[in-house]
Amino acid sequence: MADQTSTTSIADFEKSLDELEKLVRDLEQGELSLEQSLAAFERGVKLTRDCQQALKSAEQRVEQLVQNQDGSLTTRPFNPDETA
Repeated sequence: MADQTSTTSIADFEKSLDELEKLVRDLEQGELSLEQSLAAFERGVKLTRDCQQALKSAEQRVEQLVQNQDGSLTTRPFNPDETA
């Protein structure tokens, strides 16, 4: 069940990020009314907070995965070429 939650969380993050990018494009075009711009900005702030929370949650999960038995964290630079 944790895998399904992780997948849903990742999908939600990506969906929120896509929506945020669309809102930014719409705002940058300057064709929205003031009311529409304010609504888009408000939605963007909420999406930004949601994305920040999802990233913080992911960071905490990663820390738990790399935590040693004695409670210390194993830290090293991320290397995408490394095999597990």
